[in-house]
Amino acid sequence: MRKLATRTLEAIKYTPGSLLILDQLALPHETIFEPILNIQDGHAAIKTMKTRGAPAIAIVAALSLAVDVATRAAKHEFKTVPQAVEFLNSSLEYLKTSRPTAVNLFDAAHKLSVVIQDSAKKATSPSEVTDAYINAAEKMLVDDVQDNKNIGKHGAAFIVENCKNKEDIRVLTHCNTGSLATAGWGTALGIIRDLHKNGQLKHAYCTETRPYNQGSRLTAYELVYENIPATLICDSMASALLHQNPSVQAIVVGADRVAANGDTANKIGTYQLAITAKHHNILFIVAAPSTSIDLSTKSGKDIVIEQRPAEELVTITGLLEGKNIPATVRTAAHGVGVWNPSFDVTPSELISAIVTERGVAVKTPGKSEFDMKAFLQ
Repeated sequence: MRKLATRTLEAIKYTPGSLLILDQLALPHETIFEPILNIQDGHAAIKTMKTRGAPAIAIVAALSLAVDVATRAAKHEFKTVPQAVEFLNSSLEYLKTSRPTAVNLFDAAHKLSVVIQDSAKKATSPSEVTDAYINAAEKMLVDDVQDNKNIGKHGAAFIVENCKNKEDIRVLTHCNTGSLATAGWGTALGIIRDLHKNGQLKHAYCTETRPYNQGSRLTAYELVYENIPATLICDSMASALLHQNPSVQAIVVGADRVAANGDTANKIGTYQLAITAKHHNILFIVAAPSTSIDLSTKSGKDIVIEQRPAEELVTITGLLEGKNIPATVRTAAHGVGVWNPSFDVTPSELISAIVTERGVAVKTPGKSEFDMKAFLQ
């Protein structure tokens, strides 16, 4: 492990054979990069949420295997093509167990599995299979950045076109969907970045996002880093904000999984934001790469919601006031029961639009659901 003094928005540092991930549990107080040497390291980083954000989860999983298999190939561990195929496929299955809700991980694993099988059909040596896998994993890293920039462009244009007052655009976002949650730029936060870059954003608001505080620790960090005018609020302040400040014209969030009908699983607290957006008649926009759309999941009822450890809810971690000493403090009574789902599902009827790198999906007038299959085609 090595500690870097400089602040950064680069969450993934990769060169062939080497992967470093930014420990997001240490932010915003410390900038620590940890080496990922194998799939066990990658799995642990995702499971413990040192790496988080659906796109970043998929990329770190893919690259952890790329580093692992490169090391093994250099040692000539694979004597036959079937040996290399078996290791790669079993490793992908293992990595899929790290976070069950983020569909990007499963989508990446499926695409990489196809690469493995296709290369194996014509390979005469195991190195051809491992090289094909590594090249495909590296391409995912590059593609994610470009996809995010396209999401930012499409989403910003949609807000400007559909908001009530183009001269005073203020946007609220939830959790963290920026460079730290992706390979770079971000999804929902990427839209806010584009609005700011184009001189169209008056102000951004971010929720604290309990219980893991991704908003106060990470999104606030990114907004300050980028010099975007911003205000942090508690999760429970959102409705009051919209009531007292009608110039907030959109709520923009990310997604861990979008069902075929547009129902969206995202960080817990998203559903209640959609309800208050509907009540206050403002845009509620989901921003996600098309890899977050799962056509095999018909609706939100079919989405598995991850349950997180109780300790996340009854404790809080930060720095002791006036001292640069990390500390974890218990905030709840001992013995109280805890329900701690990591995500909730927002029904499609509450969503104004779903922004992807391919463009903006909207509902047919009079319909309460999206047709994501037709959109992707």
